[in-house]
Amino acid sequence: MTEAAILTLSVQETHRAGVVLGAVVQAGDVVALSGGLGAGKTALVQGLADGLGVVGHVPSPTFNILLVHPGTLRLNHFDLYRLERPEELVDIDFWETVESDGVSAIEWADRFPAELPADRLDVEMDVLDETTRVLRAVGTGPRSRRLASDWIRVWAASGGAVTA
Repeated sequence: MTEAAILTLSVQETHRAGVVLGAVVQAGDVVALSGGLGAGKTALVQGLADGLGVVGHVPSPTFNILLVHPGTLRLNHFDLYRLERPEELVDIDFWETVESDGVSAIEWADRFPAELPADRLDVEMDVLDETTRVLRAVGTGPRSRRLASDWIRVWAASGGAVTA
């Protein structure tokens, strides 16, 4: 079922897709997000935060690069947009953080693909129009393939639209 993708028709649905993702992630999972400006990466992560029981506002970490939010599982929210070189990942303890027992959501993960963990959930967010998004979930290893399948299955069971 990982060949399917999640279809969202509004920012609220993109947020809800994140809530559903929060229900199926486990400690140590890494979600690598890609898509252009305005694709909904932060909305998805805000939903993920809600699904993990994070209390309070979850802003985009564009200027901070990393924000950590406590919840049922700790959410490590990265935004790599402003980084220019892979060497800068050392300054933010990138590898130690993604290898920890929290859940890591990485916006603009496609900037440094060679630096990402081997087993991760890649979520490519395609903009179809002003409100419609296609979230293509691809697991790159055994755990993340199960995560992609579970996310799409639970999303569909909750009445969410799925596309090929």
